[in-house]
Amino acid sequence: MWGLRLIKTGMLRAFGTSLRTWIGRSTKNRISAVLVGMLATIAVQSSTATAVITASFAARDLLSGTMAQAVMLGANVGTGLVAAILSMDLHWLAPLMILIGVAVFFRSHRSRGKGIGRSILGLGLMLLALRLLGEATAPIRESSLVVLMLRGLENAPIFALLFSTGLAFLASSSLAVVLFVVLLGNGGVVTPVLALVLVAGANLGGAIPPYLAVLHEGVEAKRLALTNLAIRAAGAVALTFGAAYVAALAAPFWPSTGALALAAHVGFSLALLLIFLPVLGPVTRMMERLVPSMPEDMFGPRYLDDSAMGSPAIALSAAARETLRLGDMVRDMLEGSMRALETSDPDMRAELARIEDQVDRLHGAIKTYLARLGQEKLDAEDMQRASEIMSYAVNLEHIGDIIDSGLSDLAAKKAKRKLAFSAEGMAEIMAFYHRTLDILQIAQSVFLSRDPELARQLVGCKVDVRRLEAESAERHLERLRARRTETVETSGLHLDILRDLKRVNAHLISVAYPILDGIGALSDTRLRPASDL
Repeated sequence: MWGLRLIKTGMLRAFGTSLRTWIGRSTKNRISAVLVGMLATIAVQSSTATAVITASFAARDLLSGTMAQAVMLGANVGTGLVAAILSMDLHWLAPLMILIGVAVFFRSHRSRGKGIGRSILGLGLMLLALRLLGEATAPIRESSLVVLMLRGLENAPIFALLFSTGLAFLASSSLAVVLFVVLLGNGGVVTPVLALVLVAGANLGGAIPPYLAVLHEGVEAKRLALTNLAIRAAGAVALTFGAAYVAALAAPFWPSTGALALAAHVGFSLALLLIFLPVLGPVTRMMERLVPSMPEDMFGPRYLDDSAMGSPAIALSAAARETLRLGDMVRDMLEGSMRALETSDPDMRAELARIEDQVDRLHGAIKTYLARLGQEKLDAEDMQRASEIMSYAVNLEHIGDIIDSGLSDLAAKKAKRKLAFSAEGMAEIMAFYHRTLDILQIAQSVFLSRDPELARQLVGCKVDVRRLEAESAERHLERLRARRTETVETSGLHLDILRDLKRVNAHLISVAYPILDGIGALSDTRLRPASDL
């Protein structure tokens, strides 16, 4: 288990970004999606890691449900192939791999090199562990208690299935359990029928961790993991009840129980691939009906209509409406952080984090929609509008980050330490908040109307922002010099809130610049020539 973890974390640290990009670009059809899932799982030796990456794409609508499920079927096959490779007698490589892994890890100064060293070390530890497991399980063959217990499992196939499922779930790896079953089979500890049932349980248990890992990734990710779990459950039940027939049929080809368990693991995934790959479309649609969109998806895209892609003007209008919704969500976050400062509500921080997650999701959907639209033929004016929408959406997402990681944290710190601003200080902060909300409303109007005069008015708000910040900071310092208790205790919080609100306003006001630049109303620099000084 530790060797598997080292391999997985090492490969993800070394090639995680490249792996994500490759998965996203290489899933053009079901066959390529299967190959991507298989190769990715062989690389990281963890179908769970592949599942989490794929689910994150599905949650952001970068992969359709059908293509994502094809990746998962390929990942299952990849796990079987990894088991086949590791079951070979390669223990003699273990010391060399451990030595190389340690040397590469300590000699490398970059994260990619250290990740590669970690993976090589993990592979060496796995090979060593398999050899040690083989030696440690030798006395089991002579244990009457263990033999009696395993015979009891064979007479209770459902319990054996659940037992193996639980082991794979606790280990977060079907691979580790299957390799252990292979060792038991090679030692003659388990019968062929019991080995098949344990393999079925390992495959079922290996599908549970991916489902638990994506519970908070959105409904699309949950559908993907739940579909994979249902497919593996169907296969596990079928293999459990047909284990005696399969064992008799396979006996001439795999007389060794260990070899049979290994072949069953690979064959299990291949059978599911052949059965379900042609019908993934209906299976995905059925799962959409069984797992409909939940209320928490109310902040998901509403106006990003794929049918409008053929008409850039309509598509841009849809993206603009969605971006306005993003601005409304940011307004909710601003008002929530203001209430959190006023009332010290401990639940508000969690609420702001929830909205920020939805802001990130909607921002990603808008970017993806505009990127897809960019593949169509756009004239210069449409390209300009697409750039404005993208820029404003990015700025709104940055504001969400500032509120979530800045203003929200400051409000939580105030509540935790039981601090209170002076009456003057709180009034100044609230005035800055209200002015920021006014500027947000103007920014929304400028974005929608593209009115040059309104854009000039918005840029003029920079003067108000600077004045509010400077005056509040100066008054705060005066109170600080007077050694007022509330001011001394909240000095850092006060100045940090002013700084974050100023950053929020800078992002809002920036929506006016492309409009004013388009009419030549912006100068290249604010610096006066040296000759004028």
